[in-house]
Amino acid sequence: MSGSNSSDAPLPRAGTTAPDAADHPLGLTVHSMPEPGAAEAQVEQRRTSRGRLKMLAVMLVCAAPVIASYFTYYVIRPEGRRVYGELIASQPPLPAVQATGLDGTPRPLDALRGQWLLVSVAGGACDAQCEQHLYLQRQLRESLGREKDRLDWVWLVDDAAPVPEKLQQGVRAATVLRVPGPALAAWLQPAPGHALSDHLYVVDPQGHWMMRFPANMDREAAVKAKRDLDRLLRAAASWDEAGR
Repeated sequence: MSGSNSSDAPLPRAGTTAPDAADHPLGLTVHSMPEPGAAEAQVEQRRTSRGRLKMLAVMLVCAAPVIASYFTYYVIRPEGRRVYGELIASQPPLPAVQATGLDGTPRPLDALRGQWLLVSVAGGACDAQCEQHLYLQRQLRESLGREKDRLDWVWLVDDAAPVPEKLQQGVRAATVLRVPGPALAAWLQPAPGHALSDHLYVVDPQGHWMMRFPANMDREAAVKAKRDLDRLLRAAASWDEAGR
């Protein structure tokens, strides 16, 4: 027919719509695969993080009994209870220095770990205050009764002066070691205005210096010190045993 064109596109049937660009198939986007090295680094990082968490958990488990005993002793206590000794917050460990017995036998100082220690410091000549401390140490240990084997009586001699023979007989039940004075001064500290030899010191079985009794303790004050020792041993009963 005139006016018709065979190349014209056919009209859509009734009820249908013209095709739209949105009906065309979606194009595929190709994403690059992660490099093998990056994946291995991520795995290694996760493994390291898990290892650190496990190590931290082990450390907390090991320290928990000591922390719990100190918390019980110093925090959860009946109203009106008084602590005679002074708690040492930093709790420095036994130094790894070489000590010697009175017979000259070498002995590492940190070999004293494993027991509670009641420590005094004085020169070999041992003046009146030194003798008083040695006497109080012996009495305090004996007064603990069946618990006394959990506490060692220790005298650290900080000079080269000879110990009198008479005194040696009196300290046979004690652990007596010569330790260089500078090494002791770097570990133990007296209260302000006092000398190292003025105090008695308490060291826990893990080797940490954790308490200092007031200077120039006498027999009356020793009764208060015994109460502190009783409470410490009782609080640590769940994890501390007698003997190294």
